[in-house]
Amino acid sequence: MTDRFLGLPFDWWQPVVWGLPYPIWTAAWAIFGLIVGSFLNVVIHRLPRDESVVSPPSHCPKCGHRIPLKHNLPVVSWLWLKGRCGFCQEPISPRYLGVEVLTGGMFLLTWLVFGAEQPVVALALCVLFSGFIAATFIDVEHLIIPDEITLGGTVVGFLFSAIAPGLHGVESAPESLKRSGLGIAVGAGLVWVVLRGGKLLFGRQRVPLDGVQRVVFHETGLVLPSGEIPYEDLFYRPSDTVRLVGGRIELSDRCYANQPVEVSLAARPARVRIGAEELRAEDEPYLAVETSQIELPREAMGLGDVKFMAAIGAFLGWQATVFSLFFSAVLGTGVALLLIALGRQKWSGRVGYGPYLAAAALVWVFGGKTWVAQWLAPGLVGR
Repeated sequence: MTDRFLGLPFDWWQPVVWGLPYPIWTAAWAIFGLIVGSFLNVVIHRLPRDESVVSPPSHCPKCGHRIPLKHNLPVVSWLWLKGRCGFCQEPISPRYLGVEVLTGGMFLLTWLVFGAEQPVVALALCVLFSGFIAATFIDVEHLIIPDEITLGGTVVGFLFSAIAPGLHGVESAPESLKRSGLGIAVGAGLVWVVLRGGKLLFGRQRVPLDGVQRVVFHETGLVLPSGEIPYEDLFYRPSDTVRLVGGRIELSDRCYANQPVEVSLAARPARVRIGAEELRAEDEPYLAVETSQIELPREAMGLGDVKFMAAIGAFLGWQATVFSLFFSAVLGTGVALLLIALGRQKWSGRVGYGPYLAAAALVWVFGGKTWVAQWLAPGLVGR
């Protein structure tokens, strides 16, 4: 008869951690995770909008009313208010409940797996997983991962490596810091190589038109003969540029002929280049081009993914970054094919890659590392 159940020893409740019985820490860890999840909802909503995550205090985004403590209890308040604001009765997205439950569950799982033997490692991993959750929801909605999560996570991971060498399977802080630094370099370097290689090979999509057609840059999107493409599907990185050669180019107050046109709306400031002349996009309310071919930006990964992988490497080491890169490709391909089959995504549709990197890193922490050590590369893990 085994002395373990679901990977846990039968006497898992008996250890004393930091002077308190293990079950008390387990309950506290789960509750703490719910509280952190409530804060992550603020991060997910405000960071992409360049708003402070501490000021003003929590308030309803619809009516602006400050949320009192009794309406701000994780999970309980959402269920009690039936998913609505207690003042204006506007619906509150189920995402808020989902983020709180997910974070609480991740904290609980991490504590159960690592807490009894390595409580500081469990704390470090919970910080990492909190970053994963925030990055995932932001990347899915906005197709960006803020620097506060990626660069901040890299610094925090390096510092945690000094106080929790067990993150890298060693006992000395210098060796742990060495492995963290190597993880940062390898993680960022790998994704940067993939990014640049993909940009060179597949970074632009040429769209031939049926003869000379009129293309209009409208207020909300690029209008092609086949329909309108929203700007958010074209421009989300400063390097994203639409290029075309116009036989006739019309602005609101003047015209050009036979000049190359480049439009970069994600750059700051957004700009339009016609021949050698560069214009501020906000000063040009109208732009129409007669052309027979147009080049649209296409990019599978961005610099945010490079920095995100650096953060993963800082916490987990270089082996985790290699595993995460390849396993995330498998996950991403599988999910994309499923969504395409269900009609939920187009072949050329853009998706954030951060969630797949985060999921692959989670697999590494909760089993992938052991699997690689036992079956694929015995002796490699832990070096």
